[in-house]
Amino acid sequence: MAQILRGEVEELIADFKEVRKNTLNLFKPLKIEDAVIQSNVFGSPPNWHLAHVTWFFQKMLQKHGEVVRSNECVNLEYLNSYYQQFGKILPKSERGKFPRPTVEETIKYRSFIEDQISSFLKRVGYSSSGISEEIKYDILLANQHEMQHQELMIYDFQHYFQRFPDPEDNYKPTNPIVKPQQTTEAVEKPNGMVEIPEGVFELGFNGGNDLFCYDNELPEHKVYLQPFKIDIAPVSNGEFIEFIEAGGYDNFGNWLADGWDIVKEEGWRAPLYWERKEDTWMKKDFRGFREIDLDEPVTNVSYYEADAYAKWAGKRLPTEAEWEKAASWNEELQKKCLYPWGNSTRPTSKHSNLLESSLWGPSKIGSYPAGKSYYGCHQMIGDVWEWTLSEYILYPGFKSKFSEYTNKWAVNQKVLRGGSFATPRNQIRNSYRNYFKPHERILFSGFRCVSDL
Repeated sequence: MAQILRGEVEELIADFKEVRKNTLNLFKPLKIEDAVIQSNVFGSPPNWHLAHVTWFFQKMLQKHGEVVRSNECVNLEYLNSYYQQFGKILPKSERGKFPRPTVEETIKYRSFIEDQISSFLKRVGYSSSGISEEIKYDILLANQHEMQHQELMIYDFQHYFQRFPDPEDNYKPTNPIVKPQQTTEAVEKPNGMVEIPEGVFELGFNGGNDLFCYDNELPEHKVYLQPFKIDIAPVSNGEFIEFIEAGGYDNFGNWLADGWDIVKEEGWRAPLYWERKEDTWMKKDFRGFREIDLDEPVTNVSYYEADAYAKWAGKRLPTEAEWEKAASWNEELQKKCLYPWGNSTRPTSKHSNLLESSLWGPSKIGSYPAGKSYYGCHQMIGDVWEWTLSEYILYPGFKSKFSEYTNKWAVNQKVLRGGSFATPRNQIRNSYRNYFKPHERILFSGFRCVSDL
């Protein structure tokens, strides 16, 4: 069995501690009263997020034979999200009705498990047997799982603080919100479409064994793509307002049947969180109560809204294979890249708007020319997740690396690509597959369109 080197052990521990610190930094601005509220059934109390991701690390320890006596810190029966293999599950809709563990107990539990993980990795890593590739993968998976919950917490923050009209009664991150002009260059707004040639394309992760990916990004496999054109940039707020003003939410011909039912039942008239104040669309977000910026990508729209807009515009949404080719393929090098801008540089604030950019909202379209793809597509990483036409299914030849993590969800969900302003930079890549149900809008989701040639 392959082992990792001592230097990698130190790096693994450092990455683990960094992830844990980042989660606590997101949690710290909350009052206890805010930390235990579940604002809706599709979210979770922030305190539950904090305890659940710790519970997940505990399960990793137990999988590898560690005896963990955490019952001195916390009652674990509230923390299983959906893993049948681990026994009793607290339904998601009930999490806010059981504010246990308490916040104090959660913090104590986190500290206890962090010590256990660090001790385990040092003991095994410095032994003659060393850390196996399986242990390394499981710890990395738990890190990635926690990063996913960091973003989910931010969705919940946005939804929770909407109930308070006072713009000052808001989530205020520990790191100051950076103004976009401090991190981006003033550039001409890109628009139009670019043609992507037909041909065989290998869909999926190809970054090699040294880099982490989820099992649902594998195996890389061949698909054939017809030629198509894709939007250079995500659909903007200004463009989406044109759809609204043209009666987009009134014309059933734009909508899939299920989506039209929701429009009528829920009274959808605009993206989630938008308010009409006289003749102006407004929104409370992490930056305050502000006028909708026409040049930012539209966000908090469902798949149904994205699909309806695309039909209204005479286009359609891209498949995930089309999206990935537009983001990753380099015609000159005749190979795929891990990021739109290449393989050698990981995401920075020069290339994309991710959580570490501290913008706490989408940035203007065209803000990251250094991050565009070979074909000239802007902002395919960061700002907003992008809905695709594709159903979330497992790739041919899929093999699960951790039961019940990605495999059990492969039904009735749509794939999104690219990450958002709340996605940690160590999580995202061109091949990353997110998935949500088509009616969901709490995530920071937008889209771009394609046309057939």
